[in-house]
Amino acid sequence: MRREVKYGLIGGSVALVAGVVGGLTLFGGSDDDKSPQQVTSADAKSGGNAPSVKTGPLSAKEVQATSQDFLNAWQSGDAAKAAALTDSPDAARSALETFSKQAKFSKVTVTPGTPTGDKVPYTVTAQIDYNGTKSPYSYPASATVHRDKSTGKPQITWQPAVLHPGLAKGDELRTGEAEAPPIKAVDRNGVELTPEAHPTLAGILDSLREKYGAKTGGKPGVELFIHRAKTAKPAEQQADKTLKVLSKGTPGTLKTTLDAKLQTAAEKAIKGKKSASAAAVKPSTGEILALANSPAKGFSMATQGSLAPGSTMKIVTSAMFLDKGLTSPGKKHPCPKYFTVGGWKFQNDGKSEIKDGTFAQSFAASCNNAFISLAPKLKDDDLTNEARDVFGIGLNWQTGIPTFDGAVPVQSDAQMAASLIGQGGVRMNPLNVATFAATVHAGSFHQPYIVAPSLDNRTFAKAARGLKPSTQSGLKSLMKLTATSGTAAEAMAGVGGDIGAKTGSAEVDNQKKPNAWFTAYRDDLAAAAVVPASGHGGANAGPVVRSILTAG
Repeated sequence: MRREVKYGLIGGSVALVAGVVGGLTLFGGSDDDKSPQQVTSADAKSGGNAPSVKTGPLSAKEVQATSQDFLNAWQSGDAAKAAALTDSPDAARSALETFSKQAKFSKVTVTPGTPTGDKVPYTVTAQIDYNGTKSPYSYPASATVHRDKSTGKPQITWQPAVLHPGLAKGDELRTGEAEAPPIKAVDRNGVELTPEAHPTLAGILDSLREKYGAKTGGKPGVELFIHRAKTAKPAEQQADKTLKVLSKGTPGTLKTTLDAKLQTAAEKAIKGKKSASAAAVKPSTGEILALANSPAKGFSMATQGSLAPGSTMKIVTSAMFLDKGLTSPGKKHPCPKYFTVGGWKFQNDGKSEIKDGTFAQSFAASCNNAFISLAPKLKDDDLTNEARDVFGIGLNWQTGIPTFDGAVPVQSDAQMAASLIGQGGVRMNPLNVATFAATVHAGSFHQPYIVAPSLDNRTFAKAARGLKPSTQSGLKSLMKLTATSGTAAEAMAGVGGDIGAKTGSAEVDNQKKPNAWFTAYRDDLAAAAVVPASGHGGANAGPVVRSILTAG
């Protein structure tokens, strides 16, 4: 049986209180309990003597009483009693027993706020006491109360964030000499980079401090900080986070490859967008020139994201086609309305087609079936090999910060065909996609990096081979045509120099609008951006990349 899959003509990616007791402000509230509850009858086999088990939503009184008891026990230092009121007593007791000791907290006071449904907010106030240095510290937190299904009793939903909102599983709150000295990060021209001036770099600066602080000649200070749990995947590792500085250390200077001017341009281009990220690199060297994310705080989608890249992947696919001699820019290469692979019928958006056009025209228009129609002539691992051996995708990049280095898994039949247009199991982020364009311009892969390898003797990832001269010239002609008269023309209008571009629009299940992608180069500067759930790449991600290219 044939199944039909519709992909857009331009890109596309469907992924087949009452008083105070002991410093604790108690909750107020009525004794009235008007919340609906159900009581199950005892099992007939038990003789009618089994205790009833409550079900249904928690009452306000239950939420108040349970959270009050928990917070009272925590404040008084009774870890066993507090833990017994949670759904994970062993984990909770262990965390509660070590919390104040590791953080060097004394005089802990927990002041509850007004509950909202099953969520109870509170403020934790403590004195940090470390080697004679004392300092106050206060922060908001919250806990959730739920009903245990087996007993019917209210319980605190245990998670590390109950103790501090910045804690995740395995993290610890610590006070002591910082694990790395502070750094003064500067750009390639010596301009200082601070989280105040560049909020989107905050997490990256934390990572750089953790990795290189001890190599810059600085001296650590005393801090309250979140010590992050080590992850099995380095690309997902988060840096330790400073919460309060008790005594300042002496920073050492760390030179990065970033360009403050381009960084500012990238940040301005994505400002105000609910979600977006961008990356820029120097094709001739691989130096990372800018990294920007919106929202600014938290996860870096620009370097650690894992999204279907849509039709920007056609750069890699086209390189493979040209290497194999399957087509060339000027060769007749129709793009049919439909094409069936592995029992799946692929249809261009709006049943569009290019009957007698060349491959260059199909590339510039991003017509999907021009690419999918060559799937029967490929081996399952051809695209994986091209991405790795020429574009460096999936190699262990040593950039100086945690990165996800792209993935092009070996697939077969319809999934392999979908991979040719950046769908199926293909996953990338803006740093990966910027490297597509950079490799085309330079003629070979230069692994991206943000700190010189001489600082820690890193060994860069190397691709097995460069682009064939004929393949490079062919790709540059394809990307130039796209930038001047294809799907990228509007975004690239008026941009001078040696230019080339590619758009992408990756559709996602249960998402109304596709993720917009765009990558381009202008002379020795390449950039890429993604704006999730926004629409077509040229209109939404294109202006972000244009802003970076024209600021250089």
